[in-house]
Amino acid sequence: MSAITFIQYPKMDKGIRYYIRDNYFSRLNQIRFFTDDYIVKKKYKEINYSGEFQTEICHILPFAYWHHLNGTLAKTISCKGTKEFYFFSENHEERYDFRNARFAYENFDTPNTTHSISKSYQKWAPVPLKEHYKNDIFVFEKPIMVIANKYNVEWDGPPLNFLSIEVLNEIISKYKSKYQIIYNRPLPAHIVEDNSEILDLGEHKWLNEFHPEVILLDDLYRKHQASVNNFNHLQLMVYANCQRFVSVHGGTATLASYFGGVNIILSKGNDNPATGGGLEIMFNEFANFFPLLSGAQILHAKNDNDIINFLSTHY
Repeated sequence: MSAITFIQYPKMDKGIRYYIRDNYFSRLNQIRFFTDDYIVKKKYKEINYSGEFQTEICHILPFAYWHHLNGTLAKTISCKGTKEFYFFSENHEERYDFRNARFAYENFDTPNTTHSISKSYQKWAPVPLKEHYKNDIFVFEKPIMVIANKYNVEWDGPPLNFLSIEVLNEIISKYKSKYQIIYNRPLPAHIVEDNSEILDLGEHKWLNEFHPEVILLDDLYRKHQASVNNFNHLQLMVYANCQRFVSVHGGTATLASYFGGVNIILSKGNDNPATGGGLEIMFNEFANFFPLLSGAQILHAKNDNDIINFLSTHY
């Protein structure tokens, strides 16, 4: 696979080529399951994953859903708080308390393992999260706009892709009269972490003081904790009722792309994509892959000004 990838992309950096190589190998590995998947078709497939959240909902979850539709899914295993993502799995185990960021690069059991210049859709089916979780509970007088932010270590460096307080202020001041804005930046207590340490942006207190009209998903969780299973369950229910998102690079943007409508994604990448930063941009995934998750219109904002411009033309 390394040789084939080199012949195809001789000028590409070796650190980038291995992503493509690994995906090629994963597809080749699926030959082993041809009889079980297409001829015998009994419930045999056990899907076990503890890697990064973005890879899980991009590749693992649709792979599991395909097996469900195919009648071959026996069991799914993942991290705490994931049962609602695998609502279709009759046997789902929440086994892991921590996400291993290297897992996707050492696991070749799915046709797509990580970012790549091309993907296989033979055993990939978009999961209807919006249809399943749409509800009459989280409905407001105005349509919802979800701002899905993050503020954590990225690629072993300081935060790069995040909505600053200054940008949040500009967005909220202009659009809070038109939309019921719901702000979401999951805290460590709410999600299973990987190696990207979550830092403190200090915006929750600021929002309460200067924009009390904005609903914090943290507050919504405390209010509805008795009626939802976990924080992810709440996210799914709120997102299912939303058609307008502003999100940032990574799992945050991927989840927001699962619910149709329009999703503005801030993704600046970094100066060394070989470290994993900016591969969505290098492989053009915002254009050729993310829309397939739900049919959402994806708008790639390369900087803060792009966000404001996209908002003015689409929101």
